[in-house]
Amino acid sequence: MNTEIKQLAIIGPTASGKSDLAIKIALKTNSYILSIDSLSIYKEIDIVSAKPSSEELSMVKHFGIDVLNPNDHFSVDIFIQIYQDVISTCQKDEKNLIIVGGTSFYLKSLLQGLSEIPKITEDISRHVETELNNLASCHSLLNSIDPLYMKNIDKNDSYRIEKALLIYRASGLSPSEWFKQHPPKPIIKDLDIYNIDVDRDILRQRIKKRTDKMLQSCLIDEVCSLEKKYSRLPHAMRSIGIVEVFEYLDGKVSKEQMSENISIHTAQLAKRQQTFNRTQFEDITSAPLEKLEDIILKSI
Repeated sequence: MNTEIKQLAIIGPTASGKSDLAIKIALKTNSYILSIDSLSIYKEIDIVSAKPSSEELSMVKHFGIDVLNPNDHFSVDIFIQIYQDVISTCQKDEKNLIIVGGTSFYLKSLLQGLSEIPKITEDISRHVETELNNLASCHSLLNSIDPLYMKNIDKNDSYRIEKALLIYRASGLSPSEWFKQHPPKPIIKDLDIYNIDVDRDILRQRIKKRTDKMLQSCLIDEVCSLEKKYSRLPHAMRSIGIVEVFEYLDGKVSKEQMSENISIHTAQLAKRQQTFNRTQFEDITSAPLEKLEDIILKSI
């Protein structure tokens, strides 16, 4: 019989103190932690992602960190599978779960759910695999039957083209029509969400300090190592903190300008995160970091 576990989510902009707070709460509530961070899921991207330290990771069992290689594909459906595996582990180990991170889109996806996909036979899978040898033709075909769905899918996005083509070949319906007939079902129905409310001036100062710390921790060496091993092509290699280092390595900016650019772009990201968190969730509890721990512990 499955053990009922308690779940909560802690969200907030980058550099707001989410990870530290999650560890404090986890230690007091018999909880594991699931990271929802679009970079921490990758191995070897350590400094750029500002992952919890090895000491912090040893204090509480974390999931969603160091799962994929930087050149592996990552998507929402992969994250949802990770979440479902984590829930099974929590039930087996009789642990609660804290979901924490800055990529709140993944959290929203858990609340909204994903649509099921049609049953794909081996014959259909082999047929689509052959078709994908001409990716441009596949993109053109899909665009002709479902231009709305394909509007935001690049002609070189083999993963999403394959997914759309499998749906079309297996169901005989355009992806848009399939998803219309099979709306998503929530993965989590009830979840207490806590948002770290932080003044933007204070946040900019914290981002600047974190950027300085990243550079002192050999950020440039990490990016050079990643480039040598994986090239600049993977999607993960286009992240803030990496592209600015590439500009410096290419001689386009000075080291000081590189550092400033990282801070500026991170602050812009933080602003987008704050807007998303404020507008995309209902019944969310927002409070300053120094007050949120007591609020969470009193509500459990």
